[in-house]
Amino acid sequence: MSALRRKFGDDYQVVTTSSSGSGLQPQGPGQGPQQQLVPKKKRQRFVDKNGRCNVQHGNLGSETSRYLSDLFTTLVDLKWRWNLFIFILTYTVAWLFMASMWWVIAYTRGDLNKAHVGNYTPCVANVYNFPSAFLFFIETEATIGYGYRYITDKCPEGIILFLFQSILGSIVDAFLIGCMFIKMSQPKKRAETLMFSEHAVISMRDGKLTLMFRVGNLRNSHMVSAQIRCKLLKSRQTPEGEFLPLDQLELDVGFSTGADQLFLVSPLTICHVIDAKSPFYDLSQRSMQSEQFEIVVILEGIVETTDAGIDVSKQLKLTY
Repeated sequence: MSALRRKFGDDYQVVTTSSSGSGLQPQGPGQGPQQQLVPKKKRQRFVDKNGRCNVQHGNLGSETSRYLSDLFTTLVDLKWRWNLFIFILTYTVAWLFMASMWWVIAYTRGDLNKAHVGNYTPCVANVYNFPSAFLFFIETEATIGYGYRYITDKCPEGIILFLFQSILGSIVDAFLIGCMFIKMSQPKKRAETLMFSEHAVISMRDGKLTLMFRVGNLRNSHMVSAQIRCKLLKSRQTPEGEFLPLDQLELDVGFSTGADQLFLVSPLTICHVIDAKSPFYDLSQRSMQSEQFEIVVILEGIVETTDAGIDVSKQLKLTY
């Protein structure tokens, strides 16, 4: 069995089955119960091993309008592919719309037909069709004008449209570029260089039964004001009969002594003493193996190089 577990891992369990056929059948010499591997049923986690929370909100009412009311944060929280799609789509639509407005002004004034007349002054010089109107808009918006297309003083509607274009362009740039900058500055990848031990262990330390795990920082840059917290997630029933499916209990990892304030220059061992105040105090080893609960570790701090806040969550296993 141990060889099978080393080969296939802990995602499978070994079960014993009788030989094929109905009823009891005699077994010859050397024939015993057959063993086969059956996949274990995956237990639904509240927090995955990588720290992602498996929470989906439903039946809230007007959920879409709530997200749109905070559009900036919604865009920042989107995945990169959607951010890039919205970024390109917004600029493309804005550019085509403004170029169409310049083309409409030239069309209504008759500049498209009279542009080559020698004594005629158009609204925008050297705009003959939609591509030339689009190029004039791009040259104006990006301030890369080549001196070939320009607005004349005989076109008040063109001057008003130019002012509107400048204001609209500034708003779009500030919104989208600001959104992209904040998304790039988020330290999500920095969290991947913060390592947690795969298993938490319960053993004696300093004469006390202690729950322990380790945390370390792979980078040379320090985390400022690093603080660690532990949450025990389990269901319980109150004396009044109320059932709490996801009750959160705090595990003391050194609040009173300041041990929760970390200086991560080297890997540290985080300890939770199982005393009378601990949620594990009334549990035995056998009951711990049968109980359904999760231990979630939360590490908070500020990245030294970017001054950006970081919040890392990790779900641990218990080893007895």
